[in-house]
Amino acid sequence: MLQNSTDAENNFCSLATGGPEERRIWMHQARKLLSLGLFILAECNISSGNQKIISLTSLAMRFLITLTDIKGWKCTTTNDFDDANIQVCNLIQLMGSKHSILYSYIRRFICRLDVPSSNHVINVVQADEIFVITATAITFALRPFHIDSAGQCPKSLNLQNTADLFLLYILTIPWLTKRLPAVLLPALKHESILSPCLRSLVIDKDKIFREMTEIEKADTSEAEVISPCGFAIGNIICLVVCADKNPMNLGGFTCGLNYALYVRGVTLLSQDFLRWLDKYKPSSTGNQLSISGRETSIAINTKEDETTYQLNLMYMDLLKPVYQQWHHVTLLSTLESGGYIQENASLTAEIPGNLQLLDIVYFYCSMLKILAMLNPGAGSLPILNMLSFTSGFLGSLWGTIEGFAFPDEGHYHRSNNILKSESEPSSIKKTKESSKAEGPRWANMLNKITGKPQTESGILCSTSSGTSHDQAGVSYNENWDVKPLRRGPHGIPKDISSFLHLFCASYSHLLLVLEDAEFYEKQMPFTLAQQQRITAALNTLVYNGLSRSCSQDDRPLMDSAIKCLHLLYERDSRRPFCSPELWLAPATKSRMPIAAAARTHEKSRNKLDDVFNAPGAVSVITVTPHVFPFEERVQMFREFINTDKASRLMVGEVVGPGAPSLEIEVRRSHIVEDGFKQLRSIGSRFKSSIRVSFLNDCGLPEAGLDYGGLFKEFLTDMAKAAFSPEYGLFCQTATSERLLIPSTAARSQENGIELIEFLGKIVGKALYEGILLDYSFSHVFVQKLLGRYSFLDELSALDPELYKNLMYVKHFEGDVRDLSLDFTVTEEMFGKRIIVELRPGGKDVSVTNENKLQYVHAMADYKLNRQLLSGGKHDIDVDDLKKNTRYSGGYTEGSRTIKLFWEVLTGFEPQQRCMLLKFVTSCSRAPLLGFKHLQPAFTIHKVSCDMPLWATIGGHDVDRLPSASTCYNTLKLPTYKRSSNLKAKLLYAISSNAGFELS
Repeated sequence: MLQNSTDAENNFCSLATGGPEERRIWMHQARKLLSLGLFILAECNISSGNQKIISLTSLAMRFLITLTDIKGWKCTTTNDFDDANIQVCNLIQLMGSKHSILYSYIRRFICRLDVPSSNHVINVVQADEIFVITATAITFALRPFHIDSAGQCPKSLNLQNTADLFLLYILTIPWLTKRLPAVLLPALKHESILSPCLRSLVIDKDKIFREMTEIEKADTSEAEVISPCGFAIGNIICLVVCADKNPMNLGGFTCGLNYALYVRGVTLLSQDFLRWLDKYKPSSTGNQLSISGRETSIAINTKEDETTYQLNLMYMDLLKPVYQQWHHVTLLSTLESGGYIQENASLTAEIPGNLQLLDIVYFYCSMLKILAMLNPGAGSLPILNMLSFTSGFLGSLWGTIEGFAFPDEGHYHRSNNILKSESEPSSIKKTKESSKAEGPRWANMLNKITGKPQTESGILCSTSSGTSHDQAGVSYNENWDVKPLRRGPHGIPKDISSFLHLFCASYSHLLLVLEDAEFYEKQMPFTLAQQQRITAALNTLVYNGLSRSCSQDDRPLMDSAIKCLHLLYERDSRRPFCSPELWLAPATKSRMPIAAAARTHEKSRNKLDDVFNAPGAVSVITVTPHVFPFEERVQMFREFINTDKASRLMVGEVVGPGAPSLEIEVRRSHIVEDGFKQLRSIGSRFKSSIRVSFLNDCGLPEAGLDYGGLFKEFLTDMAKAAFSPEYGLFCQTATSERLLIPSTAARSQENGIELIEFLGKIVGKALYEGILLDYSFSHVFVQKLLGRYSFLDELSALDPELYKNLMYVKHFEGDVRDLSLDFTVTEEMFGKRIIVELRPGGKDVSVTNENKLQYVHAMADYKLNRQLLSGGKHDIDVDDLKKNTRYSGGYTEGSRTIKLFWEVLTGFEPQQRCMLLKFVTSCSRAPLLGFKHLQPAFTIHKVSCDMPLWATIGGHDVDRLPSASTCYNTLKLPTYKRSSNLKAKLLYAISSNAGFELS
């Protein structure tokens, strides 16, 4: 080679130390040689197997390395070393200049290297010449950085352009860290390489993103799945991770990394990548996994879908360090130390030096959205698992939010907060100066009328503001109508919006596995006073956000806030920790009248695919019905029914008394089969009037005409038979209450699934007609009907033994591997044992101390939410019934028999009172808001029974039994003279289940 000759006359490099003309010639020729060598590199296709091309490329790259390294020149002496060094530095500076072809040509070569099919980088050394070419190409790419950091040049090189080019052409290479041999990666990980690139990105992001767009237009191979910006994110994350031995040996960042630059740089790239995803992959935005945190199945229908699926999996592997616990904890730990591993790096004046909590919040908010869009199956679960279980992190987030939402009332976050000296976001300072998903329609209706009143035994702690729960009126409500959040997302600064989004997404995930003992007794991670303030803040935010309508940019925040608010409300419904006034507070002054709200909802019900685009009142009713008092919700439900009946009347579907009706005949002994056969296919006519004739055991019609009462009896008796565990569609929980849940064996029965669907129509018909059915469902099943998520503690009511075992695993202090568990569950079906994976590949994933909480969550989620209306013990209010009872046939409130009747009814057991009500009305339950809503009214009709005077004096009483007319809700009561006889006759009648036949 020309530069290896010791003879100056024959050595090309000697021109670099000659006169001005010789130096000019050397520079000119060196640039031509450089261009030629890089052209050969760019055109080299390793996969072609052309050995001559590979050998030529190897020779050219070795030549270029020597050309730019004066230590390898044979003709250089001590006297002319400085002159030669200046020339080499000038050449290298040209290599890294704005218009250099260096990095674009190296990019072309690396992009032709194979990407391993596995998820690991290349650990084996490639064939000698291929490895030499790759290694020299990387060395050449890094030379401008090295010569500057080593101080070899007499004048400092401007690395701005070099860093720009390296970021644009090298760090955006698809699967960069997978294409290169592992032994070459440490050179790319060095702080002197990454820091200038990240600094350049932070300082001049707009220019960088414009040029990335141009690169995307030129590269079409991978850009259809991931943009160059997206690959830059994955490559940078992989390069900042210290993994010297193997790629799975994760646990720290590369030495000297500037955390502030890393976090802010990746955040900027992520935000641009998300804009690209919204533009080119709009269908992915429908995946709301960042909100629900639930695994979903991915439908792969074509070869193209399979390719995209596999590429997304590979891309998620690049992001894996982001959802490792050490990554998050390390970033948090540097909030106090200034954001560096070593204090040997400095930032320019344009960039604040210290990493802040806000930077970390922006970082993970962006990552949540990326994983929700691109992570097949698991969505954002990996990040949510990590964030929600990081000690102190949620407290830090809430501390910042609390300072914004309650600026005048101080902070309540615990002293174990991981942050001790963080600066407040600018929005909090401004606030201190001036503190200003629809599910099925009928499921929502059920939600509105089955919400438990907040009167259960539980803890009602005092408010954090010192106001007692006995205090009522507007002044109390205003304490829970959080002023800074009254404008919804529109009134929240960007930084607080990000804090809220990350807090809601993480906390809602934690709430799914947080035990009641931890929430109420241990008060972790927040005190009950804090829980109230969190609830009030989210309640105000969600209500006002829905009332004012949300922009597309507000969707992630609103989705996560709604999810978190619902989980808090459901926990409060089971065991109150908030006052009822808190839930009503935001709507106290602005709530629409019931009739108007119902009409608005009905007009828009066909456009409710997206509640955020629906009118404000509709969104509020659909998403936050709890802001309406329970009585108003029931009245609103009735308005819905009346509106529906009126609309059916307008289109010619005649309804009401006297209208043509369906007529069916059912055998009491085959009530389910006969009802299913005759009603299963009538469609919308199910809403019409249905007349029932019962056939007794002899096949003869029973006495009585159906004016509505017999149909009520048909509904209640059918429900009783179909929901009986002996029938096989439902089974009972293992708890003492023996509540009903669907049986997993139902799908194997003939028409099993169709029967369950038919029973749903029966329940719907009962709701439509205002009939309450008499059975007790498990709360878990109720949650599923309402489209709600079930809590871990609810598993104890479904399967106490499994709940006990999961709690053992959760609190196991040893090595969980010793329990030999994996992410599977075994089901028994007709004598066969079936293994179901709790996650893709679950049979190959062992349960460890690191993932045991995920295992507990997955197992509970399977049993409560993936495997498969509320009753319970009840009574009637005798005083309310007495107040709303009518008398006919000669009876009055003062009649002796009537007084005896109320005396006897008061002395009945609750079950006996319910049996009497069923005997008269065919339903054992009172209307939701009391007997004043029973139609027709409960009536006691006098049945005169003449007796000889001597019989009465002798102690005899009326022998006739009472009877009932269920269609008129009328009890036909003979004129009994003694309470003992009245009680005995009533008990006999209500136990015989005969009705008219006793008349």
